[in-house]
Formats: sequence, structure tokens, C-alpha cells
Amino acid sequence: MTTVHPQRVGFSVQRLARVDRLLDRYVKSGYLAGVLGLIYRKGEIAYCNASGRRERETGRPMTEDTIFRIYSMTKPITAVAALMLFEEGHFLLDDPLARYLPEFADVQVCAGGRSDGLLLAPPERPISIKDMFMHTGGLSYGWHKDSPVETLYRQTVGNRESVPLQTVVQKLATLPLLYQPGARWRYSLATDVLGRLVEVLSGKTLDEFFQQEIFKPLGMTETGFHVPAESLDRFAACYCPLGGFTFDQDLARHARTMTRLFADADQASAPADAKIELQEAPQTSRFAKPPIFLSGGGGLVSTVGDYLRFAQMLLNGGALDGNRLLGRKTVELMRTNHLPAELIPIHIGGVFQSGYGFGLGVSVLVDAPASGALGSSGIYGWSGAATTQFWIDPQEEMLGICMAQFIPSGYYPITREFRVAAYQALVA
Repeated sequence: MTTVHPQRVGFSVQRLARVDRLLDRYVKSGYLAGVLGLIYRKGEIAYCNASGRRERETGRPMTEDTIFRIYSMTKPITAVAALMLFEEGHFLLDDPLARYLPEFADVQVCAGGRSDGLLLAPPERPISIKDMFMHTGGLSYGWHKDSPVETLYRQTVGNRESVPLQTVVQKLATLPLLYQPGARWRYSLATDVLGRLVEVLSGKTLDEFFQQEIFKPLGMTETGFHVPAESLDRFAACYCPLGGFTFDQDLARHARTMTRLFADADQASAPADAKIELQEAPQTSRFAKPPIFLSGGGGLVSTVGDYLRFAQMLLNGGALDGNRLLGRKTVELMRTNHLPAELIPIHIGGVFQSGYGFGLGVSVLVDAPASGALGSSGIYGWSGAATTQFWIDPQEEMLGICMAQFIPSGYYPITREFRVAAYQALVA
């Protein structure tokens, strides 16, 4: 990828060097094997740099063409696919989901537990398609332990990688909702349901729709549901904390601890293998072969260059290089917060994203001071489970992408720090 002189698009060269130092600290201190960052503004790439290795065991360096597991950064792509069908008149956002996926017609809501099972109640209103964009439909992922329904998720759809998307959605529809539609925001399998809706309305499998309607028009040649054999040498290994990780750990507390540790990170001398261990090797990854389950919520791999093109399309109001995927007003609707004040800020597993609401498939910054990071109100984007993130700032005509391969996301504050480092370098 070609970068321009940073001053041409309003960045200080000296201040951008702080981004290099940030990325290097994580690698030299042994917290990440490698990381890649990109900053784009006003039609030009102002910064793109990699630090460390994409595969520590072989010594392969992190490079611009490295292929990453983007996991939940798949969700905005699925949202765009569904919005394309919305523009074509296939549905309205407030339409009942069951009109198109009838398996959800008889869904019930968990109203508590009793000795002989769950207490169920009818929904106060139908689940809408908009609820699937926004994670307000009463669905979940099965990660939590605050409801007996979470146990049912783990039992029923916990091993979903081995079954087709249609079957996963059918099984999901047999489970009670955790709460009334619209009552709460909970990160969930809703985007996978949205992916199934794309299949039903388009008559195409999700991978076919993505390839024909999004990836080909945008020139995203290295994005898909698996990594071809000839590209596996560019696929990054994925790492996790030494000794493993459980979801119930306090990520917010750990992130604060890591920030304090980095006060002296430039002098850190720990070896690169001191704090992390291999979680998934490229050659044995499930992404090394075509999947059975086409997950619109987290199934894609991509490169920073490919995802840049997707993000450019959104920043441009729905078009790139003469190919229009969405209308300008649709993108505006997508990147507008739709959550009421009582559901803000959103949180995942008790880790609050202060200042953030949610739009159609993306988080939206509604209170910049509350976020504790630099940026503009109206920034939107999302992240992935393996420490990947993108954000788009319409006010500054700017976007950023940070890609590492470390699970879980949020264990380190690097993506927030990357955004701060990007904005502090903006001087004009």
C-alpha cells in the first residue's frame, strides 16, 4: 500500500513516530507477537506500519499483506449485506423477524426460574429485524452465567461450528429470550441470524452474497470464510495469555493493570515468549479449510488492505471507485445511535464501552469525553475477538485499523491506545 507524506493530510511526522513506539512496546515487552496499524485521512494512507512477527514459532514477520482472523469485524459486513437488501425493498427495519424466519414465531421470554424449569412469558412485542442489527432482541452468546438460558445456549448452540447456519438459527429459535425485545442490549448471535436472513431473502448462501455483492465490487480479494492453501504462509498465528484465559476474568481491571505496566515499557527486557502462548497455528486453524457454519457474526478472515476498502466505502457514504453498495442516507442511518439513553453505554461481559451507543451493526460514540480517548462524537466501528478493531470518523474524514492476533480482545488496551496515538498526531 502506498502512503503519502503525513503532513499532506494533516499529521505531524514526529508525533506519528509515537504510534511506532506504541506498537513496538507491546512486541518488545512480550505482550504481543506482532501488530499492524493503519491510519487513513482525506483519501490517503498517512500511516501503515507493522511490528513483530505474524508467527513467532517460524519467525515470519508481520507484514502489510498478513491475513488476520477478524472475527466480529465480520458483523459490519453482514449489516451492510442486509442493508443492501433493505434498500432493494425486501423488508422494513421494524418488520417482525418471524415474517421471514418463521421459526421465531412462537419464541417465549424467560421470566424467571422455578424447581420444575423456566418460567416463560410471551414477548410484549415481536422481535424485529432492527433488533438483530442492534443486539436488542433478547438473544445472547451463552458466555455469561447470569441466567439459566445461558446454560441452554451452551448446550444447544455451543458447538455450532459443525452445523450449517440454517440449523444453528433453527436451534436458536427454540431457546427462550433472555429478556423482552428492546429491553436490554446484549452482545449476541443476532448478527448470525441477520446472515441467515440475507440468505433467505437473496436466495444465495452467505459466502456467495458476500463475494458477489460486496467483495468483488470493492476489490476485496483476500477476504473470505477461510484461507486458501496457497495463502496460509501469510496467515498469522493466534496467541493468548500464558496459562490460558477464562471469559469470567475481569478484563477492565486487567487493562488498567497493563496501562500501569507500560509506564516503563520502553525499558522492558522480558523475552517475547514470557507472557503469551500459541492459541492457534495457521496450518491447523479451523480457518484453513472451508467452514460448515457460515458465521455472519464472526466467520471472516481479511487483510488490513481489504478491510480498508470496506471502511473507505462507508466513509465515502456507501461507494468506492465507482461501485455503490449503499445510498448515503442508508450509511447515515447505519452510523447513527439508535439506543435510548437508559441502554447506554453498551457493555460486553461487564466491560463497559463508556460513551458508546449502537447503530445498525456498529458501535457509535455519543459522548466523546466519557470514552476517555481522543476522537470525535459520531465515530463508529467495531472490533474482533483476536484484538482487531476499526473506527471511522466522518468529521475528520479519517479512519483507523489496528490488527493483532491475540485472544481475548480487551485483555490489553492497545486498540484504545492506538486511537489516542493516531489523534494526537493530527495537527491540521
